[in-house]
Amino acid sequence: MAKAVKSQFVCQTCGTPAARWAGKCAACGDWNTIVEEVTAAAPPGSGMVGASKGKALVLESLSGAPEEAPRFLTGMAELDRVTGGGLVPGSVLLIAGEPGIGKSTLLLQLTAALARAGRRALYFSGEEASAQVRLRAQRLGLADAPVALAAETSLSNILATLHNERAADLVVIDSIQTLWSDALEAAPGSVSQVRASTQSLVRYAKQAGVALLLVGHVTKEGQIAGPKAVEHVVDTVLSFEGDRGHSYRILRATKNRFGATDEIGVFEMVGSGLREVANPSELFLGERDSSAPGTAVFAGMEGTRPILVEIQALVAPSGLGTPRRAVVGWEQSRLAMLIAVLEARCGVSFANHDVYLNVAGGLRIVEPAADLAAAAALIGSLAGRALDPKEIHFGEISLSGAVRAAPHTAARIKEAAKLGFTSAVMPAAGDAPAKDTRFKLRRIPHLKALAEDLSTCD
Repeated sequence: MAKAVKSQFVCQTCGTPAARWAGKCAACGDWNTIVEEVTAAAPPGSGMVGASKGKALVLESLSGAPEEAPRFLTGMAELDRVTGGGLVPGSVLLIAGEPGIGKSTLLLQLTAALARAGRRALYFSGEEASAQVRLRAQRLGLADAPVALAAETSLSNILATLHNERAADLVVIDSIQTLWSDALEAAPGSVSQVRASTQSLVRYAKQAGVALLLVGHVTKEGQIAGPKAVEHVVDTVLSFEGDRGHSYRILRATKNRFGATDEIGVFEMVGSGLREVANPSELFLGERDSSAPGTAVFAGMEGTRPILVEIQALVAPSGLGTPRRAVVGWEQSRLAMLIAVLEARCGVSFANHDVYLNVAGGLRIVEPAADLAAAAALIGSLAGRALDPKEIHFGEISLSGAVRAAPHTAARIKEAAKLGFTSAVMPAAGDAPAKDTRFKLRRIPHLKALAEDLSTCD
């Protein structure tokens, strides 16, 4: 009997089905993303007729000693930090990032490190030919690593190769959007192809106990392309971030079933590939101009790692009817709120000034404790005064102007002292760090105290 053929219209951004073609997706609002997909349906009457009855499961309680998931180190300390201590056999990781950010370079270095350590690493490239991957390996000095390489986009061929090969420790698919299954009459990269390929590879990884690493594309908004279901079925989602104008790269976990999601790994792109940065603070403060007004050093936390970064502010008279507000590396709404608090609670007016705020080095900050450092930079730029170059700032500012406590005070101060800083402006409440006569702590309960110190309040 010939297979029944049916078609449906599916949005390629969010995966929402539609009854007919439309120029705009009603779910996500994107334009020209609805595509007709043809699938082969089972013959009528063949649904669940032959399904087994099943068997009862043995139920367990929550009590008992928990078992730690087995792991193996990758040889890259920054990657091990982000994944929670190494790769777990049978786990599936999804890594995404903008084109050219260095995903393929990172994965090639990872597979080479594992292969040199005696583990079996397979690399399937769907975007480049084998010769192109070899050229990159030669440039990175990895040509002698015993990595098993293949250039293939057929899902059935990849699965057949994996079943014939001896048990591997790591399998890399670069990328999931290039795979296609002959069971579906849809183009590679479509929602149905990505979903089917991911589910088949996840099933293999769980059964074989192999660590699987998938590469995903991103949309123009920076989100992982493809259906959201892909992020739900994998164990770990990693985001590889960076600014093309800077050499550093940030590996950040947005989902991790085997570890924390607030850790980051820092790499630097050099001629020989990605170099791990053990002390990111020195990287972000390397070219600092401490004599310029409007610069403050923020002692932040990324997971368990303290990072010192410079926040730069420029407040200049505006010739426009509506002064401009621009920010890079921080939230625009956070800057607007901070300016409003300074005007309402401290009497510091920015009504006739353009305000520009920048996080040096291109790092993106999301921690609320950066409020106090940003406020110090703004006030210093408006007053034309340079802050103490050996002073750090951290603390969250509420709408009332109160400076709220920030966690991990001891870790922030310890990192600052290690880099030569001697004082800190911090909230009045919070953890009390160990006493050190060489490090001065100035606790302020309200933002007005900082403004008055810089002689800008009435």
